[in-house]
Amino acid sequence: MEFRLLGTVSVETLTGPLPLGPAKRRSLLAALLLSANTPVSLGRLTECLWDDEPPSQARGVIQGHVSRLRALLAGADAEAYGVELATLGDAYVLRAPETLLDSQRFEELLMLAREQRGPADAVLMLKEALSLWQGPALSGAFAGPPLRVAAHSLEESRLATVEQLSRAYGALGEHHRAAALLTAETAAHPLRESLAAELMLALFRAGRQSEALDRFHRTRRLLADELGIDPGHELADAYALILRGAPGSTDAPPKSAEASAAAVPPGSGGLSGGGGSPGGTEGPSGGGGPSCVAAGGTGTAAPAPPRPPFPAAPPSPAGEPHPVDLLPRAPRGFHGRAAELAALSRSAAGEAPVCLVTGPAGVGKTALALQWAHRNPALFPDGRLFADLRGFSAAGEPALIDVLREFLLALGVSPRRVPESVPAAAALFRSLTARRRLLVVLDNARDSATVRTLLPGGADCVTLVTSRHRLEGLIASDAARPVPLDTLETHDGTALLAGVLGEERVLAEPVAARRLSELCGGLPLALRVTAARLAGRPHWTLAALAGELADERGRLAYLDVDDTGVAAALRLTVQQLPPGAVHQLARLGHHPGGHYDPYAAAALAGTDPVTARAALEQLAAAHLVTETAPGRWVLHDLVRLYARSLDPASAREALIGVLDHCIATALAAADTAEPGGEPCFVLPEDFRRPSAVQDFADRAEAMRWLATEREDLALTALAAREAGLDDRAWRIILLQWPQMVWRVRDSWSPLLELALESARAEKDAYAESRVLTLLGWVLTEEDRTAEAAALLERSPVLAREAGDPLGEATALVNLAVVQAELGELPTALENCARAVELTRGEGDRHTEMLTLQHLARMHLTAHRPKEALDCARTALDLGPEHEEAARRSLLLAVCGEARLALGDEEDGVRLLDRAAQEAERDGYDEGAVRALEALLRVSSRTEFRRRHDEALRRLAEES
Repeated sequence: MEFRLLGTVSVETLTGPLPLGPAKRRSLLAALLLSANTPVSLGRLTECLWDDEPPSQARGVIQGHVSRLRALLAGADAEAYGVELATLGDAYVLRAPETLLDSQRFEELLMLAREQRGPADAVLMLKEALSLWQGPALSGAFAGPPLRVAAHSLEESRLATVEQLSRAYGALGEHHRAAALLTAETAAHPLRESLAAELMLALFRAGRQSEALDRFHRTRRLLADELGIDPGHELADAYALILRGAPGSTDAPPKSAEASAAAVPPGSGGLSGGGGSPGGTEGPSGGGGPSCVAAGGTGTAAPAPPRPPFPAAPPSPAGEPHPVDLLPRAPRGFHGRAAELAALSRSAAGEAPVCLVTGPAGVGKTALALQWAHRNPALFPDGRLFADLRGFSAAGEPALIDVLREFLLALGVSPRRVPESVPAAAALFRSLTARRRLLVVLDNARDSATVRTLLPGGADCVTLVTSRHRLEGLIASDAARPVPLDTLETHDGTALLAGVLGEERVLAEPVAARRLSELCGGLPLALRVTAARLAGRPHWTLAALAGELADERGRLAYLDVDDTGVAAALRLTVQQLPPGAVHQLARLGHHPGGHYDPYAAAALAGTDPVTARAALEQLAAAHLVTETAPGRWVLHDLVRLYARSLDPASAREALIGVLDHCIATALAAADTAEPGGEPCFVLPEDFRRPSAVQDFADRAEAMRWLATEREDLALTALAAREAGLDDRAWRIILLQWPQMVWRVRDSWSPLLELALESARAEKDAYAESRVLTLLGWVLTEEDRTAEAAALLERSPVLAREAGDPLGEATALVNLAVVQAELGELPTALENCARAVELTRGEGDRHTEMLTLQHLARMHLTAHRPKEALDCARTALDLGPEHEEAARRSLLLAVCGEARLALGDEEDGVRLLDRAAQEAERDGYDEGAVRALEALLRVSSRTEFRRRHDEALRRLAEES
């Protein structure tokens, strides 16, 4: 068991996080954990749970949350861990060993770091401490004033630890690491001067003086614009040290190329003179680049500078270095990519830039790099080098010494003078390129370490790297500037086809050409293979090939030609992955939806969310999945087809895993969104509970998940129906009822009709009744009253057969609504009254509240305002004030309309306004419109009209 405050407030157990429920319950837990093993008074807890004046029943709410927490902890065997939530008079105390609390472990690690004698050991302790943070402290809790103060204090401690870690890195000479660490934190806290000062010094000590000075000026301007103040002494002192070139006790970085060149006196010959090679042989004299050519002049000659360890390249007859060009030819049929070409040009500006083109296999990274390189020859008068590092080739990577030898020979080094070791050869390469303007293209790099060895030494050199991996290490250590490459837009894809097939053939079938581009997923490699097939078969039509590719089962086979194709390219990428990532990819291919989070991925692979997230990160680094939002990934269609082929036998097992994940998560979401609601059903007999189920902090988060996952849940239910897993299909659909109720006019009927088919296929009266009840209500709201009535007549009978009195009550209410609309008000009132009796007999306050709400509305329709008011008040007394937002708004509106009908206009207006405000606060725009329309019938206030129009506008935008 573990208690977490450094991120989302949670309780982690061996079976996953405990379902803590609403934000205020997390606030209560946070307040108790911040004072672990110390009594916390009721007054203090009240301050933590409410921002302003607490409600009159605050004590009861706190007691309810404590009771629920106690039950959750008991269910997780908290006693075995020494955890106890006890009551001490008017206070509560959470007794727990400090080792179970992440904030206590964080403090302990900081103390250990301070006790370390060496910076290397301190770094280990500090990194371990920072790894405990999973996001902003006390996330997911309602932060009353004391909790806000506590969260701020914890964040201050974290930032101080970041600064301490950066100084420890500096003591080890790892200034690039310190700069990478501080860059991210400075972006999040741009006004924290101590962070900016530490970053400036780290950049300077890493040899990036211009960036350090730029950071000072950006921070200075920000302080002036945001706070109207000048930099404090920390920033000013750091700035002064950088200008003096003396960053404290740390050695200053080496001088820039420009400064070194300026230090060579006229007539000295720059780098002339041979260097001592291992064999002692002297090399030819000559300049190391255009700025090193000996210049004429007068005056006393200074002593020659020290000889380089290896000889420089011989000069050309004209005294200039011989220009080299190892670039392959420019790609043919290149189309589009204007934005990416411009991004490369921007990235190539600056000092010794490293441009990093990344993307999935077959997306055209090499083509883009070569296209840009051939378009800009004037930028590189000293030549262009190229090496295919074959990081994803079946032939394997070339030895680094072989790549360096090719570069050195191209730069004019005699073969017998090429060093035998990689470090020596790399040093010579950096020396020879120190004063040249070269382009170095490193294609198909697999890792950052390989690239670092091949980086040139000149400030005017540009390195262009392509990789299927993100190479984040290169971004951190060498400030590589990423240019991500995505698939082609449809019009660019058809242009690529035209470049190979000829415009006439593509213009003759424009619709089929667009379809081919879409079926190839905009992947240039797939498009080129498709074009090659068509070019060799002039009698084939584009439409015929599009028809063949439309069948997913054979699409990958059609996109392979000889040893070139999508499957071959993907195979080489997958070969580089660890087994766990390959297993995860194979299971992702069997997901019927388009998006994955770590919980869904874990359910597919039969692992846990932590393992799944790590695998997804590895797949994302290899550009096999794409993270579209934090914690949410997608697969390209062709990658999905390839993934599916990796382990076809696991398809059904993976499908059942993700279906049961959907059921478990949707149950958790429905329970959080409507905490008083009774369960819709029992779980299937062979239900496989996932290793962990997502926990929702509050109603808003639960509803957001249901809305975001709606399309994938529908696809998953359809896949269940097609696989004969009908017992899962109707459950997945029915569990979306909170979203259906909230957004009833969002075209839910087709999905519910699918659920009805599944329920009938199962011959399950319970399921059929529940689905009919919800579908009938949706049809009623869609103004399809006659269809709704025909369905709802059957629903109460089925519920009675299934022994489901609460289901029968809900069915009677929905039937009564239809009957009232059809003018059968007496019958409707009878059915509603019967529903109230059924719910009271079952002791279900939540459903009773629902039935009373409808009975109150019908009394109002029948011109019985007194009865309507009584029913609504009874219903309001049943529900807790902090939940049932939509229902409370509707009941308050009934009370307001009843008061108006009874002649109490002032109280009626007040109640209707309150109903509208609660609906607006909780995003229930339909309820707001209903209450405001009632207000506008008796009041002409401008404010009511404005709010009514705004609510209508929001509804229109959402539909």
